[in-house]
Formats: sequence, C-alpha cells, structure tokens
Amino acid sequence: MKTTLIYAGIAGYGFNSLGKGMEAGWINHGLAQLSACAKAAGFAVDLIDLRGLQSWQHLRQELAQRRPDVVGLTMMSVDYNPVMHCLDIVKEVDARIVTVVGGPHPTIVLEEVAANSKIDYIVTHEGEITFPRLLAALAAGQPPAERVLPGERPNLDEIPFVDRELFLEEWRRCGYTPDSPEVAFVPELPPPFLTIIAGRGCTYNCSFCQPAERQIFGRFRQRSVANVIAELKLLRDRYHFASFMFHDDCLTNNRPWISEFCRAYQAEGFTQPFFCQSRADIIVHHEDMVKLMAEAGCRGYFIGFESGNDRVLRFLRKGTTRQVNLAAALVCRKYGISVWANYMLGLPTETPDEVRDTISMLKEIDPDYYSPAFYTPHPGSDLYAYCLANDLSLITSHDQYRRNPTETKIKGQDYQFLQWALQESQRRTLPNRLRRGWKQAGQTIRRYASPRKVMRRLARMVK
Repeated sequence: MKTTLIYAGIAGYGFNSLGKGMEAGWINHGLAQLSACAKAAGFAVDLIDLRGLQSWQHLRQELAQRRPDVVGLTMMSVDYNPVMHCLDIVKEVDARIVTVVGGPHPTIVLEEVAANSKIDYIVTHEGEITFPRLLAALAAGQPPAERVLPGERPNLDEIPFVDRELFLEEWRRCGYTPDSPEVAFVPELPPPFLTIIAGRGCTYNCSFCQPAERQIFGRFRQRSVANVIAELKLLRDRYHFASFMFHDDCLTNNRPWISEFCRAYQAEGFTQPFFCQSRADIIVHHEDMVKLMAEAGCRGYFIGFESGNDRVLRFLRKGTTRQVNLAAALVCRKYGISVWANYMLGLPTETPDEVRDTISMLKEIDPDYYSPAFYTPHPGSDLYAYCLANDLSLITSHDQYRRNPTETKIKGQDYQFLQWALQESQRRTLPNRLRRGWKQAGQTIRRYASPRKVMRRLARMVK
C-alpha cells in the first residue's frame, strides 16, 4: 500500500516558489514527522509539495502517475482553500483513493472540515500514533467505521526523528537543488541551515493564541536534552549544518532544560549558532540564562513584543509591559544577541495613540529585524471569539489568515493610518542608523581587511 502526503502551503507564494524565503524554503515538521512514523511502521511514503509544482494540472499529472492508495494532507487555517482544491483533484483522479486530513484547523474547527464529504478520515490533535494505525487498518482491509479519529499524544522521546529526506527528495525531483537543507534567512545563521523542534505547546495564556494551542497539544511537553542532542549529532553527520533554529513556540520557558542543553551542546563539540523564540519577561528575569545561551551559541531571539502600550498588553494577556520589553532588548544587546521583533498593529480596541506607543518603543529598542503584522483573528483563540462577538472580523476567505500586513482584517481601524504606522515603525532614528552603519563598516573591515586575508591576497598577486 502506497501513501502520498501533500503539502499544500501555497497561500503565500503560490506554485513554483521553492526557495523563496521561510514560507517556501522550510520543511513542514508535521508531515515529516508523520512520514517518519509511517515508515517506521513499514509503510511506503512519498511527498507532493505544491510549492515545487507548476499548476493544479501538474498535481493531476503527479497523482495519475504515482497512483497512491492513501493521500494525507495537513491543514492550518490559511491552507483551507488549497487543501480543499487538492481533495477535489484527488477524487477526480481516482475516487478510490482514501483521503486523510489532519492538523490545527481540523482540530479547532472540526465541523467546517467534516462538512466536506471528499474527506474519508479526519485525524485531530497529534497524529504520530493514530495515522500509522489507520494505515495498518486500511492495509488489512479493515477500515475504521469512525470517520473522525482523535489523535493520541505520543511520548516525544519514543517517536523517530523527522523525515527531512521526504522534503529534500521531492525538492530535488522538482529541480530545486539547494546546498542547504532549508533556506538560511539571516546573516547570523549561515548555510547549511535547518530547523528543529524540541517541544510542543506553550505555558502562557496570550489571548491571540489560547486556548487553541492547548486544544491541539494539551500540556506543554519537551523532548529530553539527550534526545535533541542525538538528533543534532545525526544532522551534523548527515548535512554538516552550519547553523539552525529552534522552531518551538517558546524554547526558554523551561530554565533547567535550557541549562542542561547548553552544557550538553558545548560538551558534544557543537559551535554552530542558533536562534530560538523567547519572551521579554523571561529574558529580563533570567539574565543568567541569556548569558549561558549566548556562550553556547545563541545568536538571536524571536521576541513577541506585540505592543508598546501597557493597556493593550493587558488586553492581550501578554504578561509583560512596555518597560519589560525595553529592558529585554538591553539584555540582548549586552550579550550580543540579535533581536527579531514580532509585533502587531491594528489590534481590537487599539487607538492611534496606542499604535504610536508601539512605534516609539520600536525606535528605542532598535531591533535587528522587524516582523510586523496587522492583527489577524485566528480560529480557536479568545481574541477571535471577541472579534466575532463584537462583529469586528473582516475575514471572508481562509486565505486572509496570513499574518501579512497588507490588508484589512478587523473593523474599526484606519488602515491608511496603519500603513503609515507600518512604515514608521521600521524607520530607524538617525543615531541608530549611524550606530548600525559604523557596526556594519567594522564588520566589513574585519571580514575583508584582516592581516591574514591581506597577506593571502598579496601572495596571490605575486604568484
């Protein structure tokens, strides 16, 4: 029995987009994990990545050529439309193909997904145990009578490492031949670059995320340090990676784990730099941990500052303040850690003056990287429910669930003003521009005019 997984994440860049940044250059860990578990159970699995195809007709041709018995798709809210189109094509090619859909959106908005009769089975929550069990039942000619199959939460140390070759083989077949497992995206993280996940869930209660994340993953869990180090050693041997990123929602909320990891990482001889996500309050309250991580190779934090106004931060249940956000940036600068600033504009109840507070905060922080978004109400969150209850949502298509700052998402906001705010929030003050200019000049001089490099150039000229 042959299973084909389809990655339908083309809401951002569309077809023929492999290698175009993070959205189109990183693997999907969910499908790669399911593939590893299915292969460990003895099943043949391949992948169709829509990002590597040319069109919907190309998908038809691939399905007709591969002739899978089972097709599995994962779905975030933004992927709803391309996934549904995939299902139409799968059943057009061969109505006998068994279709299986899982992921965040089916878990959170089950009724909407279940309304599509072209889906044979829906796996909710986590699928590492349930999906191979379903394949075994289908192979034995004993298909489950139930259409909705609740996933079981696996022991994260007992499941196989994600199947990165699932994506790399498909990318090569599509003609994309990168020299890095995934696309490197900042100078601090040179290729070969890859992403890794150490845990699932989040212990915090931000209203724009929760309780959706708890519904998907339950309580916060992490793999053991030994398990993560074992995977990194395997990846070092296989891909010779030069840098990586932890893809966890918040890696740093378990201080003992971080301390153990940093010691083990250095003891195993790793020197590769890495980025991870953290929180401003964790950074401020645990500066010793920041120092330890910097010494181990952490070169950047993704920090959800969200807003520079205390009332808005309380409304979001963020658990931080403007002053904490500013202090976190100072701690990062002290230890040479780059700041990737995540923030939102156009939040429910947010006033223009409160938007300006976010702008002034960012000018003071002077982050290394800006990551703005116009607030987008996502299903399953308390803030989404607030938007529905107050008739604020302007979402009319699942494609609008992208966190891009390019279109209106809720009522009551002046988006002409927000477009100005978007640009102004990323305009550095003159002192910061000068400081960064001197820093960049120094880096260039050190890189290209070191005595050793000058001597090598002179030697080549003499020869």
